[in-house]
Amino acid sequence: MAHINTAVPGAREYYPLNEPAIGTHLAGKQPELFKPLEIKGVTFKNRIFVSPMCQYSSSNGHATDWHFVHIGGFATRGVGAVCMEATSVVPEGRISPEDAGLWQDSQMAPLKRIVEFSHAQGTKIGIQLCHAGRKASTYAPWIKEKTGHGTSWVAQEDENGWPNNVYAPSAIPWSEKYPNPKEMTEQDMQYVEDAFVAAVNRCKEIGFDFIEFHAAHGYLMHEFVSPISNTRTDQYGGSSLENRLRFPTRVLQRMREEWKDKPLFVRISASDWAEGPEKSEDGTWLQWGIEQSILWVQKMLSLGVVDLVDCSSGGNWFKQKIGPLIDGKIAPGYQVQFSEAMKKAHPSVIVGAVGMISDPVVAESYLKDGKADVVSLARELLRNPHWVLMAAKTLGCEVKAANQYDRAWR
Repeated sequence: MAHINTAVPGAREYYPLNEPAIGTHLAGKQPELFKPLEIKGVTFKNRIFVSPMCQYSSSNGHATDWHFVHIGGFATRGVGAVCMEATSVVPEGRISPEDAGLWQDSQMAPLKRIVEFSHAQGTKIGIQLCHAGRKASTYAPWIKEKTGHGTSWVAQEDENGWPNNVYAPSAIPWSEKYPNPKEMTEQDMQYVEDAFVAAVNRCKEIGFDFIEFHAAHGYLMHEFVSPISNTRTDQYGGSSLENRLRFPTRVLQRMREEWKDKPLFVRISASDWAEGPEKSEDGTWLQWGIEQSILWVQKMLSLGVVDLVDCSSGGNWFKQKIGPLIDGKIAPGYQVQFSEAMKKAHPSVIVGAVGMISDPVVAESYLKDGKADVVSLARELLRNPHWVLMAAKTLGCEVKAANQYDRAWR
């Protein structure tokens, strides 16, 4: 009888087939983290996801081999899903000149290569579609560090930036060190809306398993929903929550029309972390917070435009004060309070927790205690790409390692 090192069927080149998929629970008591999750017909082999992480490494919006190695490394190490970084739907919507984009067809091929590799390793992969709004045309973080403390964040035209072509709901800069944005007209809004739809259609051709709509971290859609950044006096802003939700919700509806059969995630910032309450005693909304977040998700659910709510926070108020702190540093799991509140308010929706999650036992407790359905990791996976397999050992179970790496886990 012949013994063949079986190939992944249909892959563009030879890869050994991993059966079951890398990261699948094999033996021992099955922790919540390693239970499969089905969302809109897509089955995720476990509940440990890779958060989108900006790499500031794209060439005119095109993914490079850096992205192939970065994302491919996660795909081979057992995570349930990988979400690619914030990807702008228009060139002027990038955070930095080196940010990812999906505004033209030539940007599809390098992404398709990454998606096909991820699928060949049995890992689901999605993409976060974004517009940076008033936080566009800024330096990559390590470039900013070279300029020194207190200097401008703005990437000028001779630095490949576009400081005079930055748009926001209102002409309010993030800070004095950021670009001065122009208030968007309805024509500008329609242009962005159509760009999101065009990017969704490219995602279909590329083969992504899910899309995440970026409405967090002080970027355009978060700017629209928050009264701190949206002081418009028309139907798209001001004190009225309905008005501030109007444009982002409309974009989501258009996206869902084109992305009917696969999961649509929404990442929100559940708090601006601004001083004072979310609402005044007379009922005026003062800043964006969990109460309005819950109301927005209620609206999304009624319209059928969300399958998972990814609960992050912050990024829209320059003087934000995030807590709790431990020894002057942000505490692990500091944002889980928001996923817990969202899950209590909307038990039917799948909720993701993010924010300095690193301890497998603690991560497992979030799911066991009903505070979330999924945990998404970022920095911890950069420090330890094999976190999934180490978490399994910590929790006393065995999961599938890649055939090529299996000897390390025996």
